[in-house]
Parts: sequence; C-alpha cells; structure tokens
Amino acid sequence: MGEKIYTRDHEWLDITDGVATIGVTEFAQEQLGDVVFVDLPEVGALLTEGDEVAVIESVKAAGEVNTPLSGTVVGVNEALVEEPELLNSSPQKDGWMFKLALDEGYDISKLMNESDYQDYISANT
Repeated sequence: MGEKIYTRDHEWLDITDGVATIGVTEFAQEQLGDVVFVDLPEVGALLTEGDEVAVIESVKAAGEVNTPLSGTVVGVNEALVEEPELLNSSPQKDGWMFKLALDEGYDISKLMNESDYQDYISANT
C-alpha cells in the first residue's frame, strides 16, 4: 500500500494504479464507538463523488460513508459483514471498506496528507 490521503469526512484512501482502497480513520471509529453492523456497496456500482456508499452502525449512532471520488466499485471487504468490529480494531488496515476503480482524470487536490489531516482534527475538535 502507498501513502494514505484523507478527507474532511474522516475517510482514508490508498490509491495504487488508479484503484483506491477506502475506509474510515482511527478518529472516525473512535467517534462512532463499538461498530455492530456495516452495509457495504455492491461490486459493480457506479459512484459519483459525494454519493452515499456505505452505512456504519455502532452502539452510539449510525453514520454514512460518502465516496470521496467517482468510479466503479471493484471490491468490498466481506470480512466486515461477519466482523464489523474490524472497523474498531484495525480501521486503517484490516477494516478497509471498499475498492474503487477511479474515473480517469480524478482529482485529489482537495484531499489531505496525514500531517494536514492531523492538523484538521486538532483544529476541529
């Protein structure tokens, strides 16, 4: 995996050869609390930036995950269906949610590197 980039909605992306592996950050899972259910997208779904793509339910709340970029879902983490707690124990590795084959010309300029994301969290908590 390469260097992760982050959204203001507390998602991370790891892009390799035009495919983004996407999940939620450590900060996001801490805010949610114990995750009890994850609803993932269908492989083959065509997504436009900003579309709701997944739902995470925890003992505290439910939250939506929106796709930060446009593309086609090419994989989902089936392990999360059986073990949603992976989002708590390993949100930025084993708890990845889905893989997105990005549309050509995707733009990551509005996303943050890890240092900028940590500054964003500090400024907004």
